[in-house]
Amino acid sequence: MELKETATLLGVPFEELDRVHDLAGDRPSAPLPARAEAPALLARLGVPPEDAAEVMAGWPGSPLWTPELDWLLDRSIALVRADLGGADWLPPGPELPRDRGPAWRHFYVYLYLALVDVVRGYHRDHGISDEVSWTTLADLGRNLAVDRRMRGEGWPVMQSWLTLHARGGVYELGRVQHQRGGTALSLHVPDAGPLTPEAVDASLDEARAFFPRHFPDERYTAFSCGSWLLDPQLLEYLPADSNIIRFQRRFELEPHEELEGIDADVEVLRFVFRTLTTPLDRLPRRTLLQRAILDHLEAGHHWQWRVGKFSFQVSKPG
Repeated sequence: MELKETATLLGVPFEELDRVHDLAGDRPSAPLPARAEAPALLARLGVPPEDAAEVMAGWPGSPLWTPELDWLLDRSIALVRADLGGADWLPPGPELPRDRGPAWRHFYVYLYLALVDVVRGYHRDHGISDEVSWTTLADLGRNLAVDRRMRGEGWPVMQSWLTLHARGGVYELGRVQHQRGGTALSLHVPDAGPLTPEAVDASLDEARAFFPRHFPDERYTAFSCGSWLLDPQLLEYLPADSNIIRFQRRFELEPHEELEGIDADVEVLRFVFRTLTTPLDRLPRRTLLQRAILDHLEAGHHWQWRVGKFSFQVSKPG
């Protein structure tokens, strides 16, 4: 299929499709699970029933599927599979016009499903338990639920984030997700209940045992995090014994600098309110954190995306 024609049919920039073509090359793809097995797999991956129904409605081979989607799915799977074991963010392909229907809206879910057996094989090769494997991969359902709540505004970021799971780059150990790479494990905080110090301690302790055991060739000296959660301005609004402030106190912050591609105000709205388009005066003020975020923005101030680290060795601040 001619790339320029394919890009036009998909409604995406030619340059983005050319990138997929170059990175995937003639590398092998991976097959989707059998359609009959998909409902059970989606349930195991935590996919809510309403999202699972849409995924099934748009399943490859359905009347909603097109030859250009077939080509892109095959080459996007190959692109991600070629980096199995990679731990960097990896855009799997162009952002598609999702209003064309469920096949388009859930296109990158099919990619994820095709790689479940591939990445579970990678997990087994590293001695990782089924429990950790399935818990980590079930972040798919959580992200689909968030995207539905955000009315489709969440997925462009999530489609790249989920390639970490599909390549064995991130692991959910208790309350916190841990991303491999370099000499520091990057911490990510999913939307999964209170961020209590006890839950964080337990996750860090598990990570200290998990990564030396399953990735003995990797040497970690620190935990790191980049997040609006580390913005010191939150100290002006939240009590010192709040979970967020106690999480902050673990880190030694790097000097603040604006990072390309990251707007901290946008990220705060994404994570706290799960919307990017609702006017500030229509957002809820039910919690202390919600009121803090809105008071700060309505006063004309901006939030910061901060990066910090602390030692991989055991240390439990109060």
